Amino acid sequence: MRIFHVSDCYLPRLGGIEVQVADLVRQQREAGHEVEVATATRGEPLDGVHRIVARMPFDLPVHPRGVGHVTRLVTSSRPDVVHVHTGAVSPFAWMGVRAAVRAGLPVVVTVHSMWDPGTRAVYRLLRLVYEWHRWGVVATTVSSAAAVPIRRVAGRGVPVHVVSNGLDLTGWRPSALPSVPLSALPSALPSDEPSEDRSDEHFGEPSVELSEEAGKGGVHIVAVGRLAPRKHPVRLLKALNTARARIPSGIPMRATIVGDGPARSSMDRYLTQHDMTGWVTLPGRQSREEIARLLASADMFVAPAPLESFGIAALEARAAGLPVIARERSGVADFVRHGEEGLLARNEPDLARCIARLTTDTTLRETIAAHNRTTEPTAGSWKSVLEGFDQAYKQAIG
Repeated sequence: MRIFHVSDCYLPRLGGIEVQVADLVRQQREAGHEVEVATATRGEPLDGVHRIVARMPFDLPVHPRGVGHVTRLVTSSRPDVVHVHTGAVSPFAWMGVRAAVRAGLPVVVTVHSMWDPGTRAVYRLLRLVYEWHRWGVVATTVSSAAAVPIRRVAGRGVPVHVVSNGLDLTGWRPSALPSVPLSALPSALPSDEPSEDRSDEHFGEPSVELSEEAGKGGVHIVAVGRLAPRKHPVRLLKALNTARARIPSGIPMRATIVGDGPARSSMDRYLTQHDMTGWVTLPGRQSREEIARLLASADMFVAPAPLESFGIAALEARAAGLPVIARERSGVADFVRHGEEGLLARNEPDLARCIARLTTDTTLRETIAAHNRTTEPTAGSWKSVLEGFDQAYKQAIG
């Protein structure tokens, strides 16, 4: 099959959509498909990648004449299907949709983000103006939670399928990871004692049994992701601070939050103001290998964003055997069941309660970790991802 991908963002930029699309292109080529890509991202020439770039502030991946450029490309190459990748706002990607429709080609649109109320309002307006729901596109998105708002806006005229992100999870499994000396990791423990634990109306009274990990430097909590406001990194710090106040003084805890982004300065200020710098570490951006080693030293993973469309980092942590704490209406809930692979929080106060419970309840934490180490995740295999997209392509072509 000849497949033509259109994405605002692509390599060498590194982000969720960029890496996911590049990995999908590689997997499809290995499966025998002929694959090309059109992108508005600057970079070195790559095989089969057409860079349609313009001088824009901050190198934004947008081109004012993108429709014409993409129309000429797809008209000359005549692919079997055009596969467009969008985030919340992706002008160049939607130019690719217009170009494919103009050329009379089947179109599949993958929405990689969660549509919040503002985004839904924008797409409702665009539906009234352009009637995009009548263009004959087939849509996919990365989780059941992300599909709900798209279906509400698009209506019955646009089929919406759930095709998860693809990941090679073999390298994240505990047996594939090298051991990490605890001396190489930050030991930063709190110097002041947290307040006495309060009863938990949601979970009941937590256990105060000390785990083996606590004796080696405290229960280690890890989060990985871009430090952007939509990911709620400052709210994660608030949840950690609230959880620490609920935990008995005999159970030390520490947290490592990996990533970088515009919220970093706000996080630094919060840590300083609330005297958390001694037990919360912000090491910045790290490589996959460094993150894998960090997960091998951790006791749990937290994904705090309520609008997390999928949660690649959370799935990697799940594959590494860690219990995962996330929001119950996020995309993480597709592969994390409450009490099975982790805990799902209803709201922000509940997020702090979940952190406190897993920190203090050694038996529950170890039971979930044992399950995650011995059970394959229900999402993320490339085999199922390729099959899902093949079905969407066939429906669009038909």
